[in-house]
Amino acid sequence: MRFMVRVFAKLKDDFSVAFKRDPAARSWGEVLFCYPGLHALLMHRIAHHLWRHRMKFLARFISHFSRLVTAIEIHPGASIGARFFIDHGSGVVIGETAEIGDDVVMYQGVTLGGVSMSKGKRHPTIGSEVVIGAGAKVLGPVKIGDGAMIGSGSVVVKDIPDAGVAVGVPAKVISRRHPTGDKISLRHDKISDPLMGVIRRLEERVYHLERIVHESRGESSGTAV
Repeated sequence: MRFMVRVFAKLKDDFSVAFKRDPAARSWGEVLFCYPGLHALLMHRIAHHLWRHRMKFLARFISHFSRLVTAIEIHPGASIGARFFIDHGSGVVIGETAEIGDDVVMYQGVTLGGVSMSKGKRHPTIGSEVVIGAGAKVLGPVKIGDGAMIGSGSVVVKDIPDAGVAVGVPAKVISRRHPTGDKISLRHDKISDPLMGVIRRLEERVYHLERIVHESRGESSGTAV
């Protein structure tokens, strides 16, 4: 009974955070019945409790059912903090030893996966107030610091510091968030592409070398005359 009280207390926070995180949320009924991220989280909190109390088959069964209904796969062993929000959610995968802090926002297609077949800690640890963009992959027992942002489509295989903004494949930290900055929105139009930066530098280098070659040929031809 105490467990259910705790679950529903957390669910109240999870439920209310949908209105804060998603401008498309219009009514309590819509969020309650039409948000698969909320449904997946509710079933996970129950499954996680069962998993911790060694009722692992039942926990896995609930997790499996949740996956069929919501298209979101959360292993019952994963630890998830308060006010977690999955926007859209389809294709999200969260592994067994993943740990997620409070006030985390995650978009569709995100994977918190492992890179090892060994036992023990093999999935990421996500800090609080982290935003993970659509399609991002965070792989292995890496640590994502509090307030970090992971760009859409990025592949993270190394630790990201607090407030770090990481993009690319593999992801690299390109800036830091200001402490008073927007904690939710991941403005990709404001994020520079590190790959494009490399390409631009290469283009400038090629242009510079071509100019040197042309000037050199001009000098040689003038000398010969």
